[in-house]
Amino acid sequence: MDYDVIVIGAGPSGLMASIGAAEYGAKTLLLEKGKKPGNKLAISGGGRCNVTNRLPQDEVIRHIPGNGKFLYSAFSIFNNYDIIDFFEGMGVHLKEEDHGRMFPVSNSAKSVVQALLNRLKELHVVMRLQTPVKAIDYGNERHLVLLENGEKISAGAVVVAVGGKAVPYTGSTGDGYAWAKKAGHTITQLYPTEVALTSDEPFIENKTLQGLSLRDIALSVLDEKEKPIITHQMDMIFTHFGISGPAVLRCSQFVVKERMKGKDKVKMHLDVLPEKNSQQLYDEIFSLLVKNPKKSFKNVTKGIVPERLLQFILSKLEIGEEQRCANISKEKLSAFIDSLKHMTFYVNGSLPLAKAFVTGGGVSIKEIVPSTMSSKRMDRLFFCGEILDIHGYTGGYNITSALVTGRLAGMNAAFTSFAAR
Repeated sequence: MDYDVIVIGAGPSGLMASIGAAEYGAKTLLLEKGKKPGNKLAISGGGRCNVTNRLPQDEVIRHIPGNGKFLYSAFSIFNNYDIIDFFEGMGVHLKEEDHGRMFPVSNSAKSVVQALLNRLKELHVVMRLQTPVKAIDYGNERHLVLLENGEKISAGAVVVAVGGKAVPYTGSTGDGYAWAKKAGHTITQLYPTEVALTSDEPFIENKTLQGLSLRDIALSVLDEKEKPIITHQMDMIFTHFGISGPAVLRCSQFVVKERMKGKDKVKMHLDVLPEKNSQQLYDEIFSLLVKNPKKSFKNVTKGIVPERLLQFILSKLEIGEEQRCANISKEKLSAFIDSLKHMTFYVNGSLPLAKAFVTGGGVSIKEIVPSTMSSKRMDRLFFCGEILDIHGYTGGYNITSALVTGRLAGMNAAFTSFAAR
């Protein structure tokens, strides 16, 4: 059987590429090795599916620190607002939540996946599940896709949308890198991003703070000169192996990149109360001490931070449970403030790529035409989604990148397949 376009991989970018190709009239085949299409969409946003982000274009691209600027050309053709219109046009009504994140009103990822599948059906896209691809044989006029079962299928153009190596149980196991290399592409170094970090600090190994969540803190990754490389103000949690939570996930790629430079450990800086400066805190707490000289310091400072963190800091500063406010020196108070505003510790790595939310690295964007997602190395070959060396923060940014690059890859695969007829 011959097709105009074959799309490999039924994740967000592959589904969108298939729709894009078919909407432009291409006879389209979508191949997926797993049992279910849209697996990554189904688990995104905690199963509610964060389909995109409504922030202005420049802000969205800023939240894609891994080569986001490459997407400017693509965004001029199809962007995050077009994604919103696309889903609304299919009857998936969206609502905006914090930081511009867009979710279906249904709060169900299934409604998003089902709308995409319905659109594929309307467009007569042939979808074959549990159909792993073994290899691609590139030809001058047509490409041959070789299936694991020995079948060969011919296509005018091929779109590779098989994802990276993160969240492998969704089917992203790095299959596409070999096909890209065979076409002459460079695969940049792969690494985990949006991943929890590990630490061998005594308070982590002793599980002193395990399970403690901190709200709206400022977490920074420091360079060798102790200057912040990046700071994120969000929530975090201490775990049995290190740290996790939104602020940590966003900082993680910068830690991993520092470690890739050969550093054993990377220093992090935690400001537990970023909305107040040190002097404001000092004045506030000093005033409380003066008003309550006979009360214990612990009781007076209770509620400023979670009790387990307070206990940890008091213990480190050797301030006893019953030590009265009248007996706290100005030096001790300054040290207490410093612990709240300038807690530092080292992380020594991250969980592996398989445990990360997003893959860093991939097919080099230098070898991809930014306005079409076509290969500069092989005619009628296109790449989209996480297989590309593009990665963003969680919050709808990676799915936006996948849907935008998928749309362009599908459309342009259709055009080139017609030209090759």
